[in-house]
Amino acid sequence: MRAQEIRRLAALEDGHWWYRERRAVLRAEVRRLRPGRALDVGAAGGGNTLVLVEEGWEATATDCSELAVEVARGRGLRSVQADARDLPVESGSVDLVTALDVLEHIEEDYLATEQIARVLRPGGRALIAVPCDMSLWSAHDYAVGHVRRYCRDSLTAVVEKAGLRVERLWSWNVLLRPLIARRRHSSTGSDLVPVPPLVNAGLSAVVRLERCLPVGSLKGVTLFLRARRED
Repeated sequence: MRAQEIRRLAALEDGHWWYRERRAVLRAEVRRLRPGRALDVGAAGGGNTLVLVEEGWEATATDCSELAVEVARGRGLRSVQADARDLPVESGSVDLVTALDVLEHIEEDYLATEQIARVLRPGGRALIAVPCDMSLWSAHDYAVGHVRRYCRDSLTAVVEKAGLRVERLWSWNVLLRPLIARRRHSSTGSDLVPVPPLVNAGLSAVVRLERCLPVGSLKGVTLFLRARRED
């Protein structure tokens, strides 16, 4: 992610509907687990790492950007500069790895998933989120440094190749997909822009509906995957 996008993300993410609702998914997932040691890979400014800390995890943020590490440290987080393809973490030492919107930035995504599997303890979990469906490819993807969007098969394949067992795979941001698709196909740059408060609240409300609707098997804008390192 470019330095400009990191600064923009850090300024927006606490209130922006997309990041706020995605953090709600993260919070719900980690509450299923006993807190332990966590690694947030590609953490940018550390917004998701903060969720882990709030939920009782001993969390470390990692990012390849020096600026991102500085931003995360400025928020009081433990943060380390590291390439997701070569994590400076002892093998089998982490209970949870999160990689939210990371793999799509890496040409050799299989190296990143291999590292995730390596650092997890037996029984440890990985929570991964990626943008889905190349039909949604747009100027936004170029602006934020994506090299691909995933389908269910391609995401499953790269995770299983690393030796992890997929426990759950589901779509997110399903209800807003038609609106986002139309915007993306007419966009000329990143969608990381401020949203008027009323619009922001309305979009959040629509996404929250997905928590009680059986839409996870339908096409969305993001794919979430939870995987486990076998004992």
